[in-house]
Amino acid sequence: MPLSEHEQRMLEQMERALYAEDPKFATALEGSGLRTYTRRRVYQAVAGFLVGIALLMAGMVAKQIWISVVGFLVMLGCAVLAVTAWRKAPKPGEQQAAGAGGGASVDSPNSAGP
Repeated sequence: MPLSEHEQRMLEQMERALYAEDPKFATALEGSGLRTYTRRRVYQAVAGFLVGIALLMAGMVAKQIWISVVGFLVMLGCAVLAVTAWRKAPKPGEQQAAGAGGGASVDSPNSAGP
């Protein structure tokens, strides 16, 4: 559920107050959320992709098709996971803009209604 215009303004005001009071702490909090989680998720997907390649090759060497198929499916799943995580990752300066953009899209339907 998106924030109302009033709630969005209150949130932005609290963020500005936090930056004014303790900029070092505010900067540390900004980068520790979704970006770190997404980066970790992409690294896990890359590691899984490498495991998939190893399974694919092991299946070829052992002449066991099912191992190769499992390796391919692991590679496919990890590739999808990495791409979706990469697309959802906020850019370093984008977190502030995304909050302002979300409020604007909420206001558009409300202003058109009355």
